[in-house]
Amino acid sequence: MPAIPRPVHPVPRSTSELAAHLGVAHRGPESTVTGVALHAGLVQPGDLFVALPGAKRHGIDFWPDARDAGATALLTDAAGLESLGEGTQAVIVVDSPRALLGRVSQWVYDTGTMGDFRIFAVTGTNGKTSTAFLLDALMRALGWTTALSTTAERAVAGVGYISTLTTPEAPDIHAMLALAREKGASGLAIEVSAQALDKNRLDHIVVDVAGFTNLSHDHFEDFGGMDAYLEAKAVLFTPARARRAVVCIDTAWGEKLVGRTPLPVWTVGGVRTLAREGVPHWTWMDLSSDGDTTAFTLQSPEGENLRVIVPVIGEHMVANAALALVMMVSGGVSLAELRRALGEKPVPVFLPGRLERISGRRGPEVYVDAGRSEDAYFATLRTLRGRTEGRLIMVCGTSGNRDASKRPLMGQAAAIGADVVIVTDDDPRHEDPSIIRAGLLEGARSVPGADVHEIPDPTEAITFAVSLAGPGDCVVWCGPGSQAYRDIAGTKVPYSARDEARSALAGAGWSDA
Repeated sequence: MPAIPRPVHPVPRSTSELAAHLGVAHRGPESTVTGVALHAGLVQPGDLFVALPGAKRHGIDFWPDARDAGATALLTDAAGLESLGEGTQAVIVVDSPRALLGRVSQWVYDTGTMGDFRIFAVTGTNGKTSTAFLLDALMRALGWTTALSTTAERAVAGVGYISTLTTPEAPDIHAMLALAREKGASGLAIEVSAQALDKNRLDHIVVDVAGFTNLSHDHFEDFGGMDAYLEAKAVLFTPARARRAVVCIDTAWGEKLVGRTPLPVWTVGGVRTLAREGVPHWTWMDLSSDGDTTAFTLQSPEGENLRVIVPVIGEHMVANAALALVMMVSGGVSLAELRRALGEKPVPVFLPGRLERISGRRGPEVYVDAGRSEDAYFATLRTLRGRTEGRLIMVCGTSGNRDASKRPLMGQAAAIGADVVIVTDDDPRHEDPSIIRAGLLEGARSVPGADVHEIPDPTEAITFAVSLAGPGDCVVWCGPGSQAYRDIAGTKVPYSARDEARSALAGAGWSDA
């Protein structure tokens, strides 16, 4: 699978013209560039290599590797220039390379004008990936060629690419837009994190519709609290970033966002939500489930209805689907067009690792999910409790070097919502896994009568969980979702929760061959 979506036929751009565009001096010989790269390992011939200051090393240390890989020019700061020494390369020096990444990338890839191409960006704590996949599916149902950028998957015109960040760096987003234009795509659905907005990754991109799912306790290691977290998300809902907004107001934080955005805004929510006066409001209602699909009615502010079937379960997933539908309408697609495109069939979407069912027709139901927050746990367990006759068994772990304050809350939510809780390791990164587990266990064991187990090895944990389950029971493994690796001490070790869950089922005699 290719690493970065790049245009196949890039147009060479002059480095002296780029320097003039930025209003800075050009050093060294004239050169041309056809792409932008932040990491030497991703450099392609003809690239402008951007050397940024880092926490431990300066990117200029990797210039020899970038040059050997074919980089033809360098963009760096004064510290990078000082470390560069003598050379014959084209160099552009600016005060803050990161702050100019979006501007530079837009110029190199010529993405300032995209014609009728529409960009749908979604942010929030939970549901971003699901909403982006649903947006992509709706566009494809309309016959559009699409681009998709999420934590789980990146794709352009049906070709998949490696996804390593929730939101790519600015050079990669602009390269993706250039490729999408080259392939004749009509729209992009992109998942946007608060960290991406904070680190300028969406610079020099104005999305057509910005969507907001919800906000709950997460990423306090970066933002410190809920108000600052909302502030970081709210940057997307400004005229510099978006033209229109659609905000789910199923949580109070959505209502707060509506009150502060200067954009034209629509709200969407369940039948119990109340619209703000003067703001057009869409309502989802009349849910009915059939196996692994849910039907619901979406009602416009004018009272027009659209009946939709989605291959998801749970009210929180319906909220994501409703948000995606309203974003499409805000982007210029009529309800009539959506009705014709969808007919009476489910929206053609597969959501990898989002309450994804692994089990077959026999034995207990087994799901993997990517949820790593208290709110995600509650939503998932509430959904599964409503369809489980027997016991609900949860395997859970969470990421290292991330918000530790949420871990006891997650453990408590697990013990409240499940009959059995098995705490295991997930992505420890550079943190001691036992400390991560201790946070979850603290919360889980605070619930009187909770049945809590600690099994560090995730393969042993899911095997034990499945051994406890029989027909009518349900096992859910929260954390890894569709991720194909575990981050252990900075090394991405291949690992699939899906495969391990299937193996556990087969070992317990529940293979559905």
